[in-house]
Amino acid sequence: MPKRTANAEWKGTLQDGRGTVSLESGTFEGVYSFSSRFENDTGTNPEELIGAAHAGCFSMALSGGLGKSGFNPESVKTEATVHLVKDDGGFTIKQIDLDCDAQVPGIDEDEFKKFAEDAKKNCPVSRLLSGATINLTARLKN
Repeated sequence: MPKRTANAEWKGTLQDGRGTVSLESGTFEGVYSFSSRFENDTGTNPEELIGAAHAGCFSMALSGGLGKSGFNPESVKTEATVHLVKDDGGFTIKQIDLDCDAQVPGIDEDEFKKFAEDAKKNCPVSRLLSGATINLTARLKN
């Protein structure tokens, strides 16, 4: 299996510095800062990137599981909301909410939910993030 690489560079102090993140593929490069992470300033942040990875991985896992069982999805769209909280131990990601809408011909709601729960449990990013509570809302939109 291939290895994937991403890079980050931070310049300056925590509150006044700035950083950049980039992907080995060259498809994304972004800036981040204290205020883009802990406030609402322009730029990306690690939690947003984790959310993108989780949404993408879950969508692919769900599509793959459905396809292996003869259900060919037309669309699987997932939004991941990553909750960064401050507790006694510092900042922690305690919860991720996956919100999925899928168009899958020929499947009923109950069977679709089973595939969605399996993808939530078994996609590689969910497995990595298993220390956080992962909530799933999955809707069949046929």
